[in-house]
Amino acid sequence: MSGFGAALLNSLDIGLLLFVIAVGLNIVFGVLNVINFAHGALYMLGAYLAYTLINLVGLSFWPTLLLAPLGVAAVAVLIDRLVLRFIYQRDVADSLLLTFALLLIINESVRSIWGSGIHVVEPPPILQGTVRVFGGPSYPIYSLFVILVGLLLLAGLWYLFNRTRVGRIMRAAALDRDMAEALGINTKLVVTGVFAFGAWLAAVGGTVAAPMRAIDPGMGDKIIIESFIVVVIGGLGSFPGALIGALALGLMHGFGGRYMPEINMLLPFVGMALVLLFKPTGIMGKGATA
Repeated sequence: MSGFGAALLNSLDIGLLLFVIAVGLNIVFGVLNVINFAHGALYMLGAYLAYTLINLVGLSFWPTLLLAPLGVAAVAVLIDRLVLRFIYQRDVADSLLLTFALLLIINESVRSIWGSGIHVVEPPPILQGTVRVFGGPSYPIYSLFVILVGLLLLAGLWYLFNRTRVGRIMRAAALDRDMAEALGINTKLVVTGVFAFGAWLAAVGGTVAAPMRAIDPGMGDKIIIESFIVVVIGGLGSFPGALIGALALGLMHGFGGRYMPEINMLLPFVGMALVLLFKPTGIMGKGATA
């Protein structure tokens, strides 16, 4: 039972962190119709900014959690205004190729600035150590914090899209941008804001992941592959789909790593292949009956 509980907590830890990252990818596609291959690089940039602010500047973790994602969001605004705005009306394949080029540019820029070595960030003192969960297995306090952050962002995003004017504007722009503009909505501002918001979510994921994962120039490549698996399973452009896909991938890693370590790395790709065979739009994607 203790092993099962630990595997379940690991699944939530991995799944909710993946949700935070993948939902930004889904939001950008849903509103902008852009497959942002550079999303993983923005996640990585968030982790590197966190490392810089904590280890080099000397800030504590808590202001870093606020400042690092804002810094990445500012970079995303520049990317949108200087590069991406020229391809929004083109075929989605153009955005895929352009953002892949941006991924390579950001990766090489990170190597030039921070080097190719591995960097480490320590969790804040209050989140170090382990604690017994419901009288069961000891579990890292920081991993519980990651789960809490994921749940808070899940609730916040649900409230944003379903209970606020900003969320309704974003949904209107996703459904019909021309009609939204005819109704007086500044769609250019919405597009820039959505891309920056997606980058902010990726950077929140990178900042939160920094104390639990090694920071290196390849970390963005791995996370973008996992994020694409999430959106393929859940459905590209679907908010509920991002949650379902992330939790599914978290379960594969959490239980697969404990009970089937030999094939753990294969399980996400097997799951993605099965979804593509039997539900090509994803569980909650366009064309799904839900």
